[in-house]
Amino acid sequence: MKKLFTLAAALAVTTAAAQSNLTGAGASFPYPLYSKMFAEYKGDTGVSVNYQSVGSGAGQKQITERTVDFAGSDNPMSDEAMKDAPGALLHIPTAIGAVVPAYNVPGVTAPLKFTGKVLADMYLGKIKTWNDKAITALNPGVSLPPLPITVARRSDGSGTTFVFSDYLSKVSGEWKSRVGVGNSLQWPVGTGAKGNDGVAGVVKSTPGAIGYVELVYARQNKLPFGSVQNRAGKFVLADNGPASLAAKGVVIPADTRVSLTNSANPDAYPIASFTYLIFYKEQSYAGRTQAQAAALKKLLTWVVTAGQQYNEPLDYAKLPENVAAKAKSIIGKMTFSGKKL
Repeated sequence: MKKLFTLAAALAVTTAAAQSNLTGAGASFPYPLYSKMFAEYKGDTGVSVNYQSVGSGAGQKQITERTVDFAGSDNPMSDEAMKDAPGALLHIPTAIGAVVPAYNVPGVTAPLKFTGKVLADMYLGKIKTWNDKAITALNPGVSLPPLPITVARRSDGSGTTFVFSDYLSKVSGEWKSRVGVGNSLQWPVGTGAKGNDGVAGVVKSTPGAIGYVELVYARQNKLPFGSVQNRAGKFVLADNGPASLAAKGVVIPADTRVSLTNSANPDAYPIASFTYLIFYKEQSYAGRTQAQAAALKKLLTWVVTAGQQYNEPLDYAKLPENVAAKAKSIIGKMTFSGKKL
């Protein structure tokens, strides 16, 4: 009898976990982090989290259409974009990441230096070779070849593109007027690829290529990446510390939707961003159960608390304490049939 009871209890736990399995989709920027987090979470709780790395734009579309429990996005949705959603959407940051200019220039071993204007001009197609005087002037003593530049960029709707173009629009008037900011852009030049991994792949396989990717993708693919001049005039190489400093001194609004690029902090890396999870405030929709809603709330709370231990080993900065506190407050607003979860 005892064995039968134990088996029944185990089956009940397994069934409850299966009913609470969660789905998400969106940004490739945090995919290495989420893969680790969600594997650890399943080990701790038995709850499976299936996250598809399809790009921030696709993630925003799927949460708007209510086909996933949550979306991942490197840029927060605008007020205008959220009007298309059938209910109120909430955002929580989960990490701070850095977007780096990774490149493939044979014979160059030291990290190259870039200004925002030079990066913008490369992506505008105005700087066409690696030995252009605008690049050599920033890198005295480095022998740069007369190799044509192949610009690699995203072909899908991408929060990484949003972050990169947001930065370029702050440092280049021409970029702002000609191209602007967005998840998808009308690119003047370049070879498109899907996801951070796709852009990293183009750079790795193409001598003369440059591409913007999240830091972990550059390191995983052993791609050199350059330092970028920040607003204070310092050339800063991306790492967790300089990326985290991008949020220091920034006023974080109650809904946490904010840009961190081109930070005024004198030691900050200038192309840094929060990455977000997006979900509905009211969880009783599309046949969802209260158990499913409670499971999502538990997961989100874990991500911004215990889950933060996985950020730094994977080259993402942890949330500052004040930001983590705001994230927990936002999670606390979740409701089911009008009542707090």
